[in-house]
Amino acid sequence: MSFATYMPLIAVPLSSRRGRAMFLLAAAVLQLVFATQAPAAAPSRSTQNKAKTVNTTAVVSTPTTTATTRPLLPLGNGDVVNVQVYGRPELNTTTYVADDGTIAVPLAGAVPVTGLSPTAAAQKIAAAYKSGQYLKNPQVTMMVTQARSQLISILGEVRSPGRFPVESRTTILDVLAQAGGTTERGGNVLYLMRPNESGDVERHTFDLRGINDHRYSLKVMTLQGGDSVVVPPAEQFYIYGEVQSPNMYRIEPDMTVLQAISRSGGLTKAASSNRIEIKRRDAGGEVLTRKANLSERIQADDIIYVKESFF
Repeated sequence: MSFATYMPLIAVPLSSRRGRAMFLLAAAVLQLVFATQAPAAAPSRSTQNKAKTVNTTAVVSTPTTTATTRPLLPLGNGDVVNVQVYGRPELNTTTYVADDGTIAVPLAGAVPVTGLSPTAAAQKIAAAYKSGQYLKNPQVTMMVTQARSQLISILGEVRSPGRFPVESRTTILDVLAQAGGTTERGGNVLYLMRPNESGDVERHTFDLRGINDHRYSLKVMTLQGGDSVVVPPAEQFYIYGEVQSPNMYRIEPDMTVLQAISRSGGLTKAASSNRIEIKRRDAGGEVLTRKANLSERIQADDIIYVKESFF
């Protein structure tokens, strides 16, 4: 109803001053009431478009990338685990994963856990307690005390070759650190030997020069149980004759004949810088001898001979 509809209902005599005042007061009250109950104005076209734009943006917003948790290593045969049941210390046990992939759990018996993470294995043990009606709401935790199934081997030119357990996200650099690093004779290239599902061994090559030189790419792979890391000896060259320390030395990247002489301590007083020979085996296996150029790069198994001066 409008304001004009209520006007006849205000039965107040207008002849007196008091009547006119009461009429004006009632009219003001009715006007105030209708002002507060007035319907909201319809939104303009620009406002509607703006609202639509905001809603569309919210729908097609770019999804954020969630960080992945570090994977746990799967359990395997021979792993020693500690199982604890909250509130039931008599059920706590330390056991190992048997050859058939199961562990012996009090009351529940043999529970298969091979290939599972410790968390998933604990959940499976809890399910076995619950399905067997031994416990209503068991809280089970598992911790691996000895990871005997997840071992890798590292051999070759390292200071401490041997077998090491694999932890979560163990890389080539991690296992090199465990082995004490490479020796002086170790090469810049090492190999990761990994058996595939068919039993064949795959060989992956890693160039350690990528650690200090951006020109070389350094691949980082996560190691798995059964992997073998081989560090072969570096390529060598031989130098003898009129040098301070004739010996066999490691070839550095882009090493020249002059750098090889410097590596051996330099020339002696009796040496002739114009009488330097290099012996190199060709593709056919024949050893060829020729005069060396000081700026040329040496190759693996080169033999450098520095002759003495005539005077």
